[in-house]
Amino acid sequence: MDKTIADLRKDYTLEGLSVSEVDLNPFRQFKKWFNQALDAQLPEPNAMTIATATSDGNPSARMVLLKDFDERGFVFYTNYNSQKGQELAENPQASLVFWWAELERQVRISGRVEKVSEYESDEYFHSRPLNSRLGAWASNQSEVIENREVLEQRLQELQVKYENQDVPRPQHWGGVRVIPTKIEFWQGRPSRLHDRLLYTCLDDKTWKIERLSP
Repeated sequence: MDKTIADLRKDYTLEGLSVSEVDLNPFRQFKKWFNQALDAQLPEPNAMTIATATSDGNPSARMVLLKDFDERGFVFYTNYNSQKGQELAENPQASLVFWWAELERQVRISGRVEKVSEYESDEYFHSRPLNSRLGAWASNQSEVIENREVLEQRLQELQVKYENQDVPRPQHWGGVRVIPTKIEFWQGRPSRLHDRLLYTCLDDKTWKIERLSP
């Protein structure tokens, strides 16, 4: 008999997570876990869900790619005129989720957002492959189009226009930094008694670590 969705389950048994073992700094703890995801050769370990909301609280979520992180926050790049770009302009708060299934780990990050500097956006834009740079011009992200041929025709026109020329970064395209106020590290455990450690940023910029019930 075929299994139903309700029958799909897995017991998590790889590791535990304790306050005594984690770094007091959540960015260093994230770097440790991220490097372990890289070492495990997981597919696209920098893939993350970003959840945004309109000014009246209507939520939406999608996958994007993390492109940088340090103690200032977590950076991804987008079209500022896209749905997520407009929602972040209206309501500059976001949540991120990383899910590394093979390691039975999840990281949740929430905080306010800001655009990265023009210099950072330029540096990253010019590091991209040529057709990715042209694609930033070709696509009016999130807008309705008649068919795929519209995109392909626009890309061909841009390839001719910028042949043997530098492709400038569109002003409507650039980086967004999520500046966290909370970061939660989740490690799967047997019997659904998972380990959850929450870092909360205090007024003096230090971090409080608390264990959450699963």
